[in-house]
Amino acid sequence: MGIRRLRPIAALAATAGLVATGGIAASTALAAPPSCDTRVNNTIAKLLDCVELEGVREHQAAFQEIADANNGIRVSGTAGYDESVDYVVERLDAAGWNTTVQPFDFQTFIELSPAVVERTAPPPAGPVAATAMEYSGSGDVTAPVTSLPAPPVDATPGCEAADFAGFPAGNIALISRGACAFALKATNAAAAGAVAVIIYNNIPGALSGTLGNTFTLDVPVVQTTQSIGQELAATPGLTMRVRTDTFRGIATTYNVLAELPGKNTNNVVMSGAHLDSVNEGPGINDNGSGSAALIEIAEQMGKVRPQNTVRFAWWGAEESGLVGSTYYVNNLPQAELDKIAVYLNYDMIGSPNHVFFIYDGDDSDAVGAGPGPEGSAQIEKTYEAFFTMRGEPYKGTDFSGRSDYGPFIAVGIPSGGLFTGAEGIKTPQEAAIWGGTAGEQYDPCYHLACDTFANNNNHALDVNSDAAAYAALQYAMSTKLINGEKAKGNFRPHPHDHEMAS
Repeated sequence: MGIRRLRPIAALAATAGLVATGGIAASTALAAPPSCDTRVNNTIAKLLDCVELEGVREHQAAFQEIADANNGIRVSGTAGYDESVDYVVERLDAAGWNTTVQPFDFQTFIELSPAVVERTAPPPAGPVAATAMEYSGSGDVTAPVTSLPAPPVDATPGCEAADFAGFPAGNIALISRGACAFALKATNAAAAGAVAVIIYNNIPGALSGTLGNTFTLDVPVVQTTQSIGQELAATPGLTMRVRTDTFRGIATTYNVLAELPGKNTNNVVMSGAHLDSVNEGPGINDNGSGSAALIEIAEQMGKVRPQNTVRFAWWGAEESGLVGSTYYVNNLPQAELDKIAVYLNYDMIGSPNHVFFIYDGDDSDAVGAGPGPEGSAQIEKTYEAFFTMRGEPYKGTDFSGRSDYGPFIAVGIPSGGLFTGAEGIKTPQEAAIWGGTAGEQYDPCYHLACDTFANNNNHALDVNSDAAAYAALQYAMSTKLINGEKAKGNFRPHPHDHEMAS
């Protein structure tokens, strides 16, 4: 892979047709002190002084420029992703990290042309707002529609083969989201003779799902909103056309790993973010935000000599089902897995209609999945200490399995991270606390072409970048509360963070 030459942020933003500050509000962050280029940022105060919003936005602008030069996307398996990898490697090499590019093969998905979904009978005929679900097969069918019962009539619609008893073979299946994987619903429908599948959301807002890279049935699967799905389900005698035009095949892509060796090479602290976008757009919040923040933090930590070995990761093919992080974890010898003390995940940390979410390591919210592996509760407290210090309200969010912490949790590694929301809908209570607009998605451009450099909240991105830096340096110097490992002698935790005092 070639190395890309860099340009100043103003030039990068101009190439993208955007102002350099971008986002909802112009940046008010001051430029980093000149000493940041030379000093060792081995204290919390010094590191946070040098991790700047402007630097994070510079990297997002670079990702936008890469997407603009590559059909508007940075999907794993495409040139846009490969150039994103080159960019990360160049910046980390220059900052003094030891970088490794880890190749792996995966089942890729590219939508060759937009899906066509039309109502043909009864009148009025016309298009229906729907998109191809990731890893959908190709096809062009017109057929009657059979709707499966939705909650509360059936709490697990389409999840059992018995749900399709009496399904008319040759019909299109209309199924509500919920209770099981999209692929299972589609597989059960196809086994019953469905020629296409329409899955609609079970909450307000758009649906942007994946069937997973192991789905190989050649049946069109499309997705639409809850309101449209409910309207279709209530229409007697409905006939529709569903057309999808997709490519699925094996491609090679890459994880980027960067390391700062510590005094203790048997105690590794990891931070990670996925680098790839979806097919629909450049992915500058999802997940150019987490990826850019980690580059900025890495550049400012490059001269630090940590007590523990620090490893940052930029994952490939996350949007294809956590493929890169899963490959990494599954191919790491057990002795190396045992060295990983913590994994910290940053996926979407600058959503325009944000909430400051912290992953619920101790399951104190009692929602969804249970607690993370032992030590995850302490990670959650580290972030809580930071937000308390900043005077920023925060809220727990469930380990739902939708991002790259999943493979680490599966093998018992303490995990945590930050999130500002995706397709979920902001509540009036949340709007009263964090501002923004109740009743709208946290990220209105989630998995859409409009997830550009402008799709950003500067305040959220600035605060979360500092929070990620805070956690990275704390654990670089001490994981005592996680696994009892002592702190580096000359490192003192931030005075406000009594939880991490050693």
